Amino acid sequence: MENMALLFQSLDDQTRLRLLALLLQAGELCVCDLVAVLQLPQSTVSRQLAILKNAGWLQGRRVGAWTHYSIAAALEPVQQFLVPVLRNFLLVTETAREDLQRLRERRDPACCSGNYGSKKTDTAGRRPGGENHE
Repeated sequence: MENMALLFQSLDDQTRLRLLALLLQAGELCVCDLVAVLQLPQSTVSRQLAILKNAGWLQGRRVGAWTHYSIAAALEPVQQFLVPVLRNFLLVTETAREDLQRLRERRDPACCSGNYGSKKTDTAGRRPGGENHE
């Protein structure tokens, strides 16, 4: 019952719902993409991602200095049940449409994500002259 409360509490925040909507649609995104699309400070986004990850919704994958997040592959049965419900209701909101539009328009060559064109990095995964992200 305690885990069930944590799971539902993790959904009780607009930023976390926006993150879930983006990840349900895009599959996997880097923290820098999420920060840019949500137009929130990196610390806020990272804190909300940690809550979702601790509740079992997300998994993180390190790529060099950066973390890419996606919906967890091993969701609990109740989460598996809720994913299509969340997808159906979250993705039709005006906020989600605006976030997804910003994601589609995002073409930042300094971003760590490989989704938006080629990014040259050194052997440590850093871009010459570029800022490294979480």
